[in-house]
Amino acid sequence: MRRRLSPTGLPSHLLARIAAAGLAAWTAGTVLPADAAPAPKPAAAEDSDGSIPQDSIVAVINGTVLTRRDVDNRGRLFALSAGLDLTDDLMARLRPQILRQLIDERLRQQEMLSRHINVPPEQIAATIADIERRNNMPHNALRDHLAADGISLTTMIDQIRVQLGWTQVLREEMGSRGRTTAAEIAQREEALRREDGKPQYLMSEIFIPVDDARHSDDELKFTQTIIQELRNGAPFPIVAAQFSQSQTALEGGMMGWVQEDSLDPQVVAVARAMPDGAISNPIRVAGGYVIATLNGRRTIGHQMGTMLTLRQAFLPFTTPLNPQAPSEQQRDMLQQAQQLAASVHSCPDLEAANHRYGDKRPANPGDLQLERINPQMQQILADLPPGKASHPLVSGEGIAVLMVCARQQKNFAQQTPSEIADQLMNERVEQTSRQLNRDLRRRAVIDIRSKV
Repeated sequence: MRRRLSPTGLPSHLLARIAAAGLAAWTAGTVLPADAAPAPKPAAAEDSDGSIPQDSIVAVINGTVLTRRDVDNRGRLFALSAGLDLTDDLMARLRPQILRQLIDERLRQQEMLSRHINVPPEQIAATIADIERRNNMPHNALRDHLAADGISLTTMIDQIRVQLGWTQVLREEMGSRGRTTAAEIAQREEALRREDGKPQYLMSEIFIPVDDARHSDDELKFTQTIIQELRNGAPFPIVAAQFSQSQTALEGGMMGWVQEDSLDPQVVAVARAMPDGAISNPIRVAGGYVIATLNGRRTIGHQMGTMLTLRQAFLPFTTPLNPQAPSEQQRDMLQQAQQLAASVHSCPDLEAANHRYGDKRPANPGDLQLERINPQMQQILADLPPGKASHPLVSGEGIAVLMVCARQQKNFAQQTPSEIADQLMNERVEQTSRQLNRDLRRRAVIDIRSKV
């Protein structure tokens, strides 16, 4: 089930602050003096080699300029995030939709300004820190990766700022509708009882909007390009975060567990026949195209499983591990991990050990469903008695020792009132976001200067 939207779009326990020098100034949207950078060229005149100059204006949105450089920087950011080679052909196929996305972002940014919504630098810094943490990247590594590929960190900062600020806009827009009542929760609970035994899907989505249903060729071509890259191995959550125009983009496209009456009929037809893990073809729905992937399926009201409460201690390496030539520090850490596994007998003791080794990873990784853990880890945890440490688990960055604190049989298909409230709220937020996007575009003065 998707989580209720937080101010950052992320659960609070994942947020860690970056203390990088100068980040607060960058995230504050500092404007350079007029003589500090060349003015953009007034038209998209071609250079002598036939290419469009990077500083050429490609669109003006209510007086705000977009340049070819803005479009190409976003394309490079996407390629870097997804681990793709950004060929000229791929960039040519991406540019039209990137331009559309940047136009929507400028409209959202202008709406934020009109409502006096300011995203604190700390929120943006925390989001960047979380991206680094989830990808096991050292502090400031993301900025270094971007710089190495010729991408300014401000390209990512601008996107994050709009995503976070738009969430605040939607809260204001919904007003009192931003709260779910006990009666609404009870009504959904009754609907779920009536659907007992019917299928439910754990889905992720990428939504590509179409402004004019009579002329959707560009959006269809872009959707097909994204599907091709996903099937070639691009990570679905990263692509969704970059390109989906649904609010689920903040969660990497994750919709959570949804029943058929909560989905478009066209999506339901695909989900019924779709193998787990597959990437759908373009699905035409009202307002655009959906790319879907199915992460699991279950029967409403019936999914017994095992919930594990875990703790871990992580002993970090100072350098990446070379299995053929471990360093002295790495051999010493293995010896310490073996001693720890033999001597620790309770979850609080393991938490204390993790703290002694610097809390490089959280001692409490959160409750996990045994059946949804990867098979190798299932083998380790399935028969591990509570209070007994696992053998040391070696990775490239360090060594983990795990312990099961509690094991509980649970019906995972029974949604709690809190989970139902989250689902109702997310449906309401998504509807509000799409409606407000349409209104902003209808009122805007958008001047497309050239094809990108």
